[in-house]
Amino acid sequence: DEARFLEKPPLSYIALIAKAILSSPTNKLNLAAIYKYIEDHFPFYKNKSQGWRNSVRHNLSLNDCFIKVGRCEDGKGNYWSIHPSNLNDFVHGDFRQHRRSR
Repeated sequence: DEARFLEKPPLSYIALIAKAILSSPTNKLNLAAIYKYIEDHFPFYKNKSQGWRNSVRHNLSLNDCFIKVGRCEDGKGNYWSIHPSNLNDFVHGDFRQHRRSR
């Protein structure tokens, strides 16, 4: 059971990030809080190299489904949220990347 607990979860980085953001009462988190959620809920990532963190940053900045929603109070970084056009899909567990029309 413990080995299975430490297996890589069958979720994309988009899904991991969306789950983290949706866990917040305000539907927004900063990068450090997204990392913490992923490590706390998916122990596979806790003692891995930092490569997965690069993937999280990459997905946040390059996927249209995530948006910056203001600077953190401490001035260190931004809050991230889910674009309103993707929110309903993500809430219902559809974490596929959908292109927004421009």
